[in-house]
Amino acid sequence: MKQAKYVFVTGGVTSSLGKGIVSASLAKLLQARGYSVTIQKFDPYINVDPGTLNPYEHGECYVTEDGAETDLDLGHYERFLNVTTSQANNVTTGRIYQHVITQEREGAYLGKTVQVIPHITDEIKRRMKLLGESGKYDIVITELGGTVGDIESLPYIEAVRQLNWEVKTEDCIVIHLTLLPYLSTSKELKTKPTQHSVKMLLEAGIQPDVLVCRAEHPIGKDLKKKIALFCNVSPNAVIEALDMPTIYDVPMAMFKEKLDKIVLNKLKLSSAKEPNLDNWLGFLTRHKNPKHQVKIGLVGKYVELPDAYKSITEAFVHAGANRECKVDLEYIHSELITDSNVEHKLHHLDGILVAPGFGDRGIEGKITAIKYARQNNIPFFGICLGMQCAVIEFGRNVIGLKDAHSTEMNSKTKNAVIDMMPEQKKITAKGGTMRLGSYWCELKKDTKAFRAYDKPKVQERHRHRYEFNNKFLKDYEAKGMIASGINPDTKLVEIVELKDHPYFVAVQFHPEYKSTVETPHPLFIKFIKAAIEYSKS
Repeated sequence: MKQAKYVFVTGGVTSSLGKGIVSASLAKLLQARGYSVTIQKFDPYINVDPGTLNPYEHGECYVTEDGAETDLDLGHYERFLNVTTSQANNVTTGRIYQHVITQEREGAYLGKTVQVIPHITDEIKRRMKLLGESGKYDIVITELGGTVGDIESLPYIEAVRQLNWEVKTEDCIVIHLTLLPYLSTSKELKTKPTQHSVKMLLEAGIQPDVLVCRAEHPIGKDLKKKIALFCNVSPNAVIEALDMPTIYDVPMAMFKEKLDKIVLNKLKLSSAKEPNLDNWLGFLTRHKNPKHQVKIGLVGKYVELPDAYKSITEAFVHAGANRECKVDLEYIHSELITDSNVEHKLHHLDGILVAPGFGDRGIEGKITAIKYARQNNIPFFGICLGMQCAVIEFGRNVIGLKDAHSTEMNSKTKNAVIDMMPEQKKITAKGGTMRLGSYWCELKKDTKAFRAYDKPKVQERHRHRYEFNNKFLKDYEAKGMIASGINPDTKLVEIVELKDHPYFVAVQFHPEYKSTVETPHPLFIKFIKAAIEYSKS
């Protein structure tokens, strides 16, 4: 069995510096050199997973093939590497403590006093090594959430120190991502915050091997030497990370700085094979040199925080590059859409996407937007709750079910066209209890969905409790809303579309989770194609 090497990515000075993007970029470069790489994220919050977190707090909740509700950084990992992640790729403090406390209740510690050291740190180390011990990977990159010095991060830093001590020097390295703030008054980058951040790491017993320095201006050789001297790293291990036009430029910037070569040298692995980045460069070329441009309205209720729809916005980037099209996204708050202003808010769009979500806030605005798209032949794409709203709108305004609704919003409706799955009605706990992960979907021939996928059966990821109520299916199909995708086991409706509309497709699953740089999602590609055609007409 192959012995994996471990790379830990820590952060200092401030959060949101881009540890996830730097980790994904390094992984991409190592993968392009022929190494098998995976990335995992350790989050220091006490939630067991992000599934119950408000999107305003944490951005979107990303769902893996095996149904894990995870941090949005796992989406970056999959989009960059074009490989799937799993439950093992995201660990939280809540999950660590939950396991240790369960073990203690079962008597696993034989009467010992259970403490942070060694019991919590031992469990963290076990999780850190889990993917490495699977025999699948040459290199495991572990991103530690938060910043050095956070109280909640201390057990993770200590676990890294212990692991560093336990394995050979060349089997484990630490990359520290830090900030060089620019003072406009003195017109200089300041290194002191970086020095203090590294000092805190040293106090915890960890000497970083590589420093990645975020900066607004070029660092220069002299500043690199100064940082290297004060932080006890070699000058070539001080990496400049300037602000980039897009996250997809970061791998090429890190390649230019030789981050992958430095890491491989420190891990005593060969860097002789040059990375094959042809596909990546082709994507960047198409993305930056579009032949078309469309304006898409993203109608949702978390639009103040774009990270709440991160996978959707990135899926538009992938599909846009595929069609050589610049997708100009306009975020539209569904709470602010009414019958009287819908024309003003939506008339200029080339396509309308109604986004996922939970709860009844902004629901009528979504329904109004869908009615406008349907009546005016504007390309429409609905995802999860967006699909349910499309069903409600069609029921009310085409079939004539005036009180058509979802029991999530109105438990007393007589026409529950969207209803909770029977097995969900008995569940009281909220966390991790929805229909989660990958399920099969069979596609009807001669439909928009079938033409998009060009195959009879696909797998897609889900995150929801409510479903199309099959009691109404015949009424809907008689009026022209076709169930073009069906789950073969449960017969639940997965995709609906309109026969007599240029492009009106809505899905119960989340196609955005499966879109990557190398394999853009076919439904997004077809939606962009329809928007381009609409813009020309």
